[in-house]
Formats: sequence, C-alpha cells, structure tokens
Amino acid sequence: MKTLFPRGSKCLIGVVHLGPLPGSPRWIKGTLQKTIAKAIADARAYARGGADALEIENFGDVPFSKSSVPPETVACMAVVGRAVRDSVDLPVGFNVLRNDPRAALALCAACRGLFVRINVLTGAMVTDQGIIEGNAFETLRQKQVLCPDVQILADVLVKHAVPLAPITAERAALDTLKRGLADGLILSGGGTGEPTSPEVVKRVRTVCPRALLFVGSGVCVGNVADYAQLADGFVVGTSLKRGGRIQSPVDWRRVLALKRAILNKSR
Repeated sequence: MKTLFPRGSKCLIGVVHLGPLPGSPRWIKGTLQKTIAKAIADARAYARGGADALEIENFGDVPFSKSSVPPETVACMAVVGRAVRDSVDLPVGFNVLRNDPRAALALCAACRGLFVRINVLTGAMVTDQGIIEGNAFETLRQKQVLCPDVQILADVLVKHAVPLAPITAERAALDTLKRGLADGLILSGGGTGEPTSPEVVKRVRTVCPRALLFVGSGVCVGNVADYAQLADGFVVGTSLKRGGRIQSPVDWRRVLALKRAILNKSR
C-alpha cells in the first residue's frame, strides 16, 4: 500500500472543526447549511495556505460520546465531508469524537476519505467521557472490509485524558504501532491547542525510529522548530485560526506562514 504521508515529508494536516451538528446540545435548528459553508471556507483557506491534507472532526458536538455516535452525526458528517471533498483538491480524513473508529471508516468509504484519526486505538484512557478502551481488533477488521487502503493515525496517550494504569509514552507508542498496527502515531499536549512536549516527541522517536510521527496539538510558527527535526508531520487547527482563537475562521496567511516555517526549520 502506498503511504499517504511518506516518512520525512513534513506534511501539514489542517483540522476542520465542525460546528454543532443536529442532535448535539448546542445545535440550532436550520444551521446545518451554515456549518457546511464554514467547513468549505476553512478547507479552502487551508488549501490556499499550502496545507497537505484535511482532518474533519465533529468538534462542536460537546459533550462527546465515549464510543459510538448517533446516526444523525454520521449522516451530517458525510454531507459535510462530501461538500469539502468536492471543494478542494486535498486528501481528506475523519476523526469522530470522542472515539468512534467505525463511523470514521464508514465516512471514508462514503466520502473517499484517505485516513482516520483514532484517539484510543490500544490501551485504556480515563477521560471526561469516562474510561475509553481501544479496540484495535474490531477496528482493523472493519477497515479491511470497508476501506482497506485507508490509513490509521492513532493518538498515543491522547489529550484530555490520562492512562488507566501507569505507562510511558514510549511503551504506549510501541504497542500502538506494533500491536495495534497503526500506520502513524500522533503525540499531543494535555488539551486542545496546548503544546506537545518536545522531550516526549524525542523519546518516542528514539524507540520508534521508522514510525510515521505527527505532533498533534499546540504547534505554531513560534515553536515548530522544537519538532521539525523529529516529526514527519503536524496536525494543526487552533493556531491557524484568526487571532489564534479556535472559534474563528481559518486564516490562510497563518497556514502559509506555518507551512514555510515547517519547511525552513526542517532543513
């Protein structure tokens, strides 16, 4: 299988944060079309700024389910996903929060998505949704049935969570890669927009020298040099919004500045 994100490519994945979808507490009747329009505008801003791929997630659906989301969420994400996919010439992937790999894979099958992000693929994490257990067994088998070429990017000790039992990032990364069969690993800080520890990235890179490794939170122009020599790519949303505010639209100028910084600091 040809990899979507080659090792050392220094790719930038822009996160398309969707507004509240039908059925979620903050959804307002009649706003789905606005949500679609905003997603398309953000996607086009990422494309204009030079992002390499897009990750679509139901960020506005708080509070999240710890496992399967309701069918209306999947239906609406499919509508948005197809609209985004038809609007920009970039690879698209899905992250169904908090941890619904089956839905994410189904969305890839329906929308020609090329990757999924899975917050907990292996192990068990204590989160604000309760204890989330990874299920690589079912996830990999479902992928084989629905979309065998889709790549799995899996979080290691995902943000907004702590492991149920003590485990190092290195051990968790190795398990996710070798026992969960993830195609790539994502390391993040404690929460959305919070910087990832460069030391943790370095330690994981040491034990997983050939792994596809992403930094998944808190990356900006000011700190990208801390990761550029270690990571293969970056999953970024917050710092690329106007004023660095997560609820604001994506600013293509910020995308361009970060993409240039990534390339410059990687040399």
